[in-house]
Amino acid sequence: MINLSMAAAIPTPAIMTEMNNAKGRGQYKIVEIVNELKPVDIYCYLYARFGAPNGLQNLFLAEDSDNLIHWEWAISIRENVILVQGHNFRSEVHIMGDLSTLPNLKFELITSIKEDFKKYGKDMTQIRTLLEEWQQFLNPYNRIRASTDEILKQIKELNLDPTKDKIADVFEGDDVNANVRRVNELGKKYAFAVGLGFGVRAMLPVLGESFVNFLIFILAKKEVKSDSRFFLSIVRQQIDVRIKSLHLNCDGFKNPIDYKAPACAAFHTLINERNNLLHGNVNIEDLKFNDVYFNGRVPIFRTYEDQWERSIGVSLRSIRFESLEKDREAVRTFILYVIDQLEGGVKNQIEPLLEIRDLGFNKKTGRLGVLFPNRLVDFRLVAKNEDGTTPDIRIR
Repeated sequence: MINLSMAAAIPTPAIMTEMNNAKGRGQYKIVEIVNELKPVDIYCYLYARFGAPNGLQNLFLAEDSDNLIHWEWAISIRENVILVQGHNFRSEVHIMGDLSTLPNLKFELITSIKEDFKKYGKDMTQIRTLLEEWQQFLNPYNRIRASTDEILKQIKELNLDPTKDKIADVFEGDDVNANVRRVNELGKKYAFAVGLGFGVRAMLPVLGESFVNFLIFILAKKEVKSDSRFFLSIVRQQIDVRIKSLHLNCDGFKNPIDYKAPACAAFHTLINERNNLLHGNVNIEDLKFNDVYFNGRVPIFRTYEDQWERSIGVSLRSIRFESLEKDREAVRTFILYVIDQLEGGVKNQIEPLLEIRDLGFNKKTGRLGVLFPNRLVDFRLVAKNEDGTTPDIRIR
């Protein structure tokens, strides 16, 4: 068993000397702890037991949360040196010295720390009360925008050209089987594209709506935020009512929203089209694609349409496929219009938040924050023997 009662913090200036001495006496092992011990428990235990982090890695920390190693303690147990580090995805315990008596190192370490929790539980609780608790959450606007833009990108990568791809133009020569294959491939390709287009058509109004809800969440007036029923009644209003009343329910607006403005009118049209699409509303004027007369059971067409127009063409027109990019721009224009009605300082705060996928919320204070950068970074130490081979120093 690792005897933590003998553990002591190493004075920072002496760490390198202690590490070199320990390496010379034995082995170097790295124990990876994910959630066998909660990282917050490890942090509070070490702080309660040894005071503030004293490891050398703390000297290299940036003045924000964008670090590979967030904290490190350097402690000694007799002639062994132990570095405990907090990373983005795990805690690492670097142990240097004579480890020959500890064949099951990870088990021994975790068991010893858990036993020591009992001695320092009260102090750990006190340390925890000094920590700010934040909840990470996905920015719904950013998530929907990323998904919509990715689908539009996939559609673009299909290199569709309805004028060139018309079925009548794909028949080449007298090889019937080859012509059938080409028609089937085109059918599958365009069916996939129509499915993607349906998704975009449904998501575009949701993108604008998520932006409005995001503004309400961030900028809602104090009397709105403090009354949960009042707040819910606002976010459950019809979208046009929510937009028109933004300046009434939120701080930071220099002008009310003019819902008759072209940007709002275009967005409202998208909402109505989305509702018809999602709810399967039977509106003949929106759904019709051909006129035909009958003399008894004999059909007489007003005009002839080719196979393409009667099959793939109908599907493309049903979701206004040719205007997807234009309608995406309409949502962007609507968002820019609303942002322009904000006061300068508020506008400068809101715009960067829209670009962040992962945000943080402090439930106690009601603060919103950017906790981490828009990237995930990890690294692992790789050691090399003199002959170039990699020793097995990690225990997971």
